Amino acid sequence: MAKREAPPVPVLVAGALLLICGTIAFFWYRQAQNRPREVPVLTREAAQYLPNLQLEDVQMSAAENYLNQTATTITGKITNTGPRTLRLVEVNCVFKDAAGQPVLRERVAIVGRKTGPVPSGQTRSFELSFDNIPASWNQAMPDLVISQILFQD
Repeated sequence: MAKREAPPVPVLVAGALLLICGTIAFFWYRQAQNRPREVPVLTREAAQYLPNLQLEDVQMSAAENYLNQTATTITGKITNTGPRTLRLVEVNCVFKDAAGQPVLRERVAIVGRKTGPVPSGQTRSFELSFDNIPASWNQAMPDLVISQILFQD
């Protein structure tokens, strides 16, 4: 019977390092998942700019998607009547139940990379889609609350 050779020492060391690095990466990833996400707040400067933003022609529709789920779409326009160019505008969409209690709160961008910046005096269309609204939703238009504004430098 032939004697079996042990793997070379560099192979064992590399394997051990790989195992250690994998374990560290796993625990780092898990730690990052458990950390509460910091939600940006509306700055004082952004709050003062709110009167310069107008949400117009906001409409809601529903359709079934290819997975036989109901997808709710909200469309509208945002107009910037202020003197600054907008780089990002996020809204909290708050869906409520029949008692007026929130059943889903989702933060989405209506101005951002997809739409491009909105200069002073300009209007941009937006479209938001939701397919995860709880059945307890009252089917009414959700509250759209501007939650963040970032200006172009």
